[in-house]
Amino acid sequence: MTVRKRRLRYGRLAGIVLAIILAAVSLCACGREGEYSRVVFTTGFGKDEVFRIGRSSCTLPEFMVYLVNTQNQYESVYGEEIWTVELGGMTLEDNVKDTVLAKLAQIKTMCLMAKEKGVELDEEERQQVTAAADTYFGSLTEHERQVIGADRETILQMYTEYAMAEKVYNQIIEGINPEISDDEARTITVEHILIRTYTTDGTGKRIDYPESMKKECYEQIAGLRELAVNGEEDFAELAIKYSDDQNLRYSFRKGEIDATLEEVAFRLGSGEISEVVELDGGYHLIRCVSTFDREETDANKVKIVEERRGEVFGQEYEAFVDTLVRNMNEQLWQQIALVHDREVNTDDFFETYQRFSKTK
Repeated sequence: MTVRKRRLRYGRLAGIVLAIILAAVSLCACGREGEYSRVVFTTGFGKDEVFRIGRSSCTLPEFMVYLVNTQNQYESVYGEEIWTVELGGMTLEDNVKDTVLAKLAQIKTMCLMAKEKGVELDEEERQQVTAAADTYFGSLTEHERQVIGADRETILQMYTEYAMAEKVYNQIIEGINPEISDDEARTITVEHILIRTYTTDGTGKRIDYPESMKKECYEQIAGLRELAVNGEEDFAELAIKYSDDQNLRYSFRKGEIDATLEEVAFRLGSGEISEVVELDGGYHLIRCVSTFDREETDANKVKIVEERRGEVFGQEYEAFVDTLVRNMNEQLWQQIALVHDREVNTDDFFETYQRFSKTK
């Protein structure tokens, strides 16, 4: 049985990102985040201009605000030694730089979308942004301000762009129906027996059994079903002894497994055993353990709505990104590095925005 592993429900890591924006972007990027960060390298930039995207640009102070806050968030959890770690041949420092670059490019892009759509902040939103900027800038020591290079106007601009990005996202997804039925969202749990109808050679190439051996496989699993249905053997024990699938139990919702097997599974009541189901590569037998879990169903409803919002926003976002020219200041980029200074401790740039945002 092919099924996606159930995702663990993590608590929000407050302060790392704006949840609503980055949830949207992570869904809509569809694996293209690296493409957004690997922009065209060129010359003709201003002294502190890191990159341009469309009619917008990102300055070094803006980048350092993101980088330093992200760095300190990492260090508060993992310690300063985390920067010695390598990921796929690149240092964690380089990985964090690339991540910050991608996130800033995404925010800048969403702001351009907002401007194109005529989205503007209202008076209350402007007051919230101003209060957030005053609070965060006021929390910085003089030394931190000098190291990062950001003044109050830079912080105000960054928070304004945050708010614009949130607002255009909400505008685009506002028509998504948040009502999801229990049936669509429910997760069922089954036990599973698989008898494969193929083997593999030394190179891993699949070799299908001849029809005579497939018939034997069918007779075997049909016999196992009869033993379980008649109560002569426990289904789980039979699975442990005979199944070619090392996993005994699966939990899934609609759309997460093969459509044929899904149709059979969702018709079963608790304790019921299916007929033998033939799919490419083997015969399957499933026993329904549970047809409904209230907590899991409610969690799935939230997940489904977010997936739909991400899909709708992602389509428009990607189409817009494709119209933009992206240029990178390669010389400045190579000079940017983490700040290893015990007197630079700021790490609540993102949390400060959340405290003042009316969409928190």
